[in-house]
Amino acid sequence: MIKLQKINPLDDATLEELGFTWHTDSDGTKYINDEVVEVTQKEAEAYYEAGNEIYDMFVEAAEYVIQNNLFFELGIPFNLIETIKKSWENDVHWHIYGRFDLAGGIDAKPIKLIEFNADTPTSLFETTLLQWALLKQNDMDEKKQFNNVYESISQNFKRLVTLDDDEALFEERYDGWKILFSSVEGNDEEEATTRLLQQMATDAGFNTGFEYLQNVNFDENGIFDANDNQYEYWFKLFPWEDIGSGEPELATTLNTIVQNQKAIILNPAYTLLFQSKGIMKIMSDLFPDSPYLLKTSFEPLEGIKQVEKAVFGREGANTKIIDANGKIVEQIEGPYDNYKKVYQEYVDFNKDEEGAKYQAGVFFAYESCGLSFRKGSEIMDNMSKFVGHVIV
Repeated sequence: MIKLQKINPLDDATLEELGFTWHTDSDGTKYINDEVVEVTQKEAEAYYEAGNEIYDMFVEAAEYVIQNNLFFELGIPFNLIETIKKSWENDVHWHIYGRFDLAGGIDAKPIKLIEFNADTPTSLFETTLLQWALLKQNDMDEKKQFNNVYESISQNFKRLVTLDDDEALFEERYDGWKILFSSVEGNDEEEATTRLLQQMATDAGFNTGFEYLQNVNFDENGIFDANDNQYEYWFKLFPWEDIGSGEPELATTLNTIVQNQKAIILNPAYTLLFQSKGIMKIMSDLFPDSPYLLKTSFEPLEGIKQVEKAVFGREGANTKIIDANGKIVEQIEGPYDNYKKVYQEYVDFNKDEEGAKYQAGVFFAYESCGLSFRKGSEIMDNMSKFVGHVIV
């Protein structure tokens, strides 16, 4: 059973001062929960260890996909394959951050991987800043969290230059290289998330800039902002699969830029392998005894309750829960039905005393670095609530 502590919420004006404008959902309810989940130190450490072990399995599975040319099986757009391979081959294409969605972890319920938001994960602003602000608002010890996200991502930006060497070497090796940060204009959440990442990179010591996606210029010589300033790195909060399927000319240009080493794109193209839910079928085959993995297949599983998902889908869209007899017991429609499907063994989320369900999110930046929760029902969707935590 999930145990909760009631807290005084941050009011809308305070949230907006922090840059958090998406505090109220379309039905008028508040997105930020006025309770926090109680987590023990042992449970926090278990989440930390799980994220690290799971990431290592993703890396091995991605190498297996590349070596065995299984891109089609994962639903990878063909026009991104060469970009993926190039980014995988060279360590300078560094994975800045991602977020694991996990079931379990509380009250002795085993931790299970639901999926990895490896390319463009959101809830970063909430996890990094709002959890801290909620504890501060309620005169609670701000250190009583598993939440090193800001520091960890800032350090990971330094590793773009130092790679596996000590990040303390950043200053002596850094040669003024610039990172351009981009998001879609008009989406407050994505812009705030992108600008937060920009601040993390600035704190790390990088020269940075921001430009809305539609104003970024690309050609075979590199990536430029609207004022024709060239950048060595480009961070885009825009999914790789949408570039591959919806922006084929851009996909071709970006491949040329990467192949000619004119710029490095963040997160790297290979994170699309992690993002595809199809890779969990590969992991299920490679690591059948892992305590963190659920049985996953490209075909319906026989005789067990399961979840059907699109290999690329977000916020629960195009997800079905199917019982052991093959009957659909819950589903959410959405725009991702044209993507290939995977079938994952069903696992129940932790519940509170009122029956609401909780999915853990563990951010990863070189190592597991922060925890938060989403509260909802059987399928977590865009109406699920953000819930912070406190270590007790």
